[in-house]
Amino acid sequence: MMVIGGFSLTKLPVDVFPNLNRPTVTIITEAGGMAPEEVEQLITYPLETTMNGVPGVLNVRSVSSAGLSFIYVTFDWDVDIYRARQVVSERLVLVKEQLPPNASATMGPVTSIMGEIMLLALPIDQSKITPMQVREYADWVLRPRLLAIPGIAQVIPIGGEVRQFQVQPNTAQMAQLGITLDQLEKVLKNFSSNTSGGFMELNGREYLIRNIGRTSRLEDLKGLAIATKNGQPILLKQVAEVTFAAAIKRGDGGYNGNPAVILSIQKQPDADTVKLTKSIESALVDLQKSLPVGMQKPEITMRQATFIESSINTLQGKLMAASVVVMVILYLFLANWRTTLISITAIPVSLLTTILVFKYFGMSINTMTLGGLTIAIGELVDDAVVGVENVLRRLKLDQGEGTRINPITLIVKATLEVRSAILYATMIVVLVLLPIFFLPGMEGRLMLPLAIGYIVALLVSMIVSVTLTPVMALYLLPNMKQLGHGDTKLLQRIKAGYSRSLTWVLNHPKPFLAAGVMAVVLAIASVPFFPKTFLPPFNEGSAVVGLRLNPGTTLAESVRLVKQAELLLLKIPEVENIGRRSGRAELDEHAEGVHASELDVKLKRSNRSTVEIYADMRKLLAPLPVSLSIGQPISHRIDHILSGVRAQIAIKIFGDDLDTLRGQASILKASLATIPGLADLDIEKQVLTPQVKIRIDYDKAAQYGMSPSELLQTLQTLIDGQQVTQVVEGNRRFNLVLRLPETARTVEGLRQIMIDTPAGRVPLSLLASIDESDGPNQISRDDGKRRIVISANTQGRALSDVVKDIRKVVAEAKLPQGYYITMGGQFEAQEEASRTIGLLSIGSLALIFMILFSRYQSSVLALMIMANIPLALVGSVIGLWLSGQPLSVAAIVGFITLAGISIRNGILKVSHYINLCASEGETFNQKMIIRGSLERLTPVLMTALVAAFALAPLLFEAEMPGTEILHPVAVVIFSGLISSTLLDTYLTPAMFWLVGKNPLEALIKSGEKELF
Repeated sequence: MMVIGGFSLTKLPVDVFPNLNRPTVTIITEAGGMAPEEVEQLITYPLETTMNGVPGVLNVRSVSSAGLSFIYVTFDWDVDIYRARQVVSERLVLVKEQLPPNASATMGPVTSIMGEIMLLALPIDQSKITPMQVREYADWVLRPRLLAIPGIAQVIPIGGEVRQFQVQPNTAQMAQLGITLDQLEKVLKNFSSNTSGGFMELNGREYLIRNIGRTSRLEDLKGLAIATKNGQPILLKQVAEVTFAAAIKRGDGGYNGNPAVILSIQKQPDADTVKLTKSIESALVDLQKSLPVGMQKPEITMRQATFIESSINTLQGKLMAASVVVMVILYLFLANWRTTLISITAIPVSLLTTILVFKYFGMSINTMTLGGLTIAIGELVDDAVVGVENVLRRLKLDQGEGTRINPITLIVKATLEVRSAILYATMIVVLVLLPIFFLPGMEGRLMLPLAIGYIVALLVSMIVSVTLTPVMALYLLPNMKQLGHGDTKLLQRIKAGYSRSLTWVLNHPKPFLAAGVMAVVLAIASVPFFPKTFLPPFNEGSAVVGLRLNPGTTLAESVRLVKQAELLLLKIPEVENIGRRSGRAELDEHAEGVHASELDVKLKRSNRSTVEIYADMRKLLAPLPVSLSIGQPISHRIDHILSGVRAQIAIKIFGDDLDTLRGQASILKASLATIPGLADLDIEKQVLTPQVKIRIDYDKAAQYGMSPSELLQTLQTLIDGQQVTQVVEGNRRFNLVLRLPETARTVEGLRQIMIDTPAGRVPLSLLASIDESDGPNQISRDDGKRRIVISANTQGRALSDVVKDIRKVVAEAKLPQGYYITMGGQFEAQEEASRTIGLLSIGSLALIFMILFSRYQSSVLALMIMANIPLALVGSVIGLWLSGQPLSVAAIVGFITLAGISIRNGILKVSHYINLCASEGETFNQKMIIRGSLERLTPVLMTALVAAFALAPLLFEAEMPGTEILHPVAVVIFSGLISSTLLDTYLTPAMFWLVGKNPLEALIKSGEKELF
């Protein structure tokens, strides 16, 4: 099993987290230059209405912007993504007829929420190479090579210049020479194409006839004949400017304050991030050997695998350290390498067998699965320790009595004595963890692998303790020389002191029990005062800085300002490099305007915390006229899953009128700004932006015999541009675009455009009015309702405290009729998880009580054992207060795990009391309780200390990658076990002395002979 498990370990995929991908289908619709209002009415609304009726859909979000509609259809967790895409595809066919003719709705590729695994920058030194050449290399060399790697879902380039063959007509010259727009389009449509001539037979051989007209020479395009006049050909260059030109840019890239092409590499959902990253890096090394002259090598600005590798290496180190701690503690108590070896064998066997379960269920090695094993490692030896200790105790007793029972018989008897306690203790641990299996949403997906790893490892260790452990004990223990020796000096001193102190406690039990009850009450009363959060902050080694200018800002102005931000951030010592993405890439699934930019900041290791580094960033960027948001790549994506906004807190105002929404958002923002600890407070940029409105005059159009639809089509072709065909150059394809030159794209220039009408050519000003106005830059909707979002992060204050103040402000807000506010984000997930765990924990405790009651036939004994849970809570609360940890989902999972561990000690102790009276002739008195407590002191101390100190490596370096989530779990379990063991050592005997006599006698009278 260990060999197969070890081999399987090398084959398991490695990732940062378990699969957190809620099935989501993105529908992207491009609609020329439609205004956001038209996109919403004609495209988004019919698509939303159709998708809302799809089975399994939980939420439909949309963003309508100029010429683009994005709809995010989110399904329930148990829906297969490919099934979801099939259903969406079927609905798209049904709604296609309702969309405008020029609108094309397509689904985005299947990607992962954590799928953006790498960002590459191709720096541009314009003295050596042009932006167009760099972008061409990215599009036609680098991107195809990366897409060929198995596991890559998408490669999205942004920045540089996309080369086009542009034909920029001069409408006045066309009018003079009598050339119509239709003639121009017809000639261009068939440019650079080949046709077939079929086959020809000649001399018994068959020849394929090819009519070759394909060319990529600009001179050939310029010399196209459009028509003839007076026997002279009219060439394209006579009526239009023909040139290589950059496509209209809606996005740009940068690197360390200089221009660059940025490539976002996204993986498929089930791909191994680390292996895929190595394949990408290998491909990049190969490509560097043949870079074009003047091009710099690609630079990595974000590498998710670095965080994964750091996390896994950290946890592997913690796992090894925990194993060493376990061995040291066992040897100190047992003072014998044989018993230590037998006990410690349970660790590798349990861990490697658990790996086989991971492989069977298709799970990956990630921070949560490894975390479950790391937390469990101290308990993996518990069952083996109990078994070995009991075998050793029986062997010593046997040698002392001189009877010399057959070793096989003795070891079987000793193993069977503890088998019941081991089985029941393990069952209870499993029951306690059941609530984790019912956690909803992302918190469930995140914590479930931890619970699976923990439970499977414990179950395997239980099987090992009653199978492999007795066999090893048979071979290693009976002939051991130390059998004649008593306890070690350390144990003798501990037991002597414990005997005296326990005698004193049993003589005065009530004051000690009262003190214990008081400690529990204080601990429970202090829990509501803890600051609360969803998950502890990660240390990803990189930051994402979001910068928003006012919508309507040009791309050039946006780039100019954000370059200043890049240069300012490079002054921070921890900043290694910065990649910039402004606006939206052509293939991107996010509707970002040119006013929005993201800086991907790669950080160096530092002694300073991320909070201090972020504070420096905010201070440096404060003078710039931008809205700021700072986070981390993975954390940002988790926030986006929870609320649809890349921030910890999302306050959404719903209503119909956009102006009213903007006004209410401004009022609410002003009130929220006074709340301490609130950072990056910002209103979603849904504002009025400048528009040029060309309004058709129907009467004048009719006078010239021009239909409005024909005029609108002509204007779209000329002003927005039309891709007429593609020019093929080897394996590269470039669009041939018909579009007015930039000099004609002014208000006055538009008025002078010459339009072909049945009555002759006339300027546009005679057919339409051209005015400057304004309109919304984008319209966002959730579940069919318009909304605007106020987003924020927290800094220097607990998330729960900030949210409490926000709720007070929101409750006092007065909204017009029909408008309402909702709140979402990390706090919402934390609250839902806490409620779910609380309710399910009540059910788990009821099941535990039933199991204990069925075993001991006494509610008193069952409750006595369960009293270990509140006793453990005392230490956990103290541990959280001392460490400054908030109450997170991770800490709650630690409480759950601790409850199962703490009950184990109570079972071992109470069962032994019963066994002494039922099987070894003892009677109920203080002597029996002291004897039972002393005999169980060694296994109880060993199991508790091993379980606690195995977590010691996780108590330190809390901000190291991989330990962020597990540190609160370790704090809760470690401190809880310390208090539980100390209090249980005295209070359980005291409780048994006060109220245990009657249930004990009832059990003995029932005829049970073996209860341990």
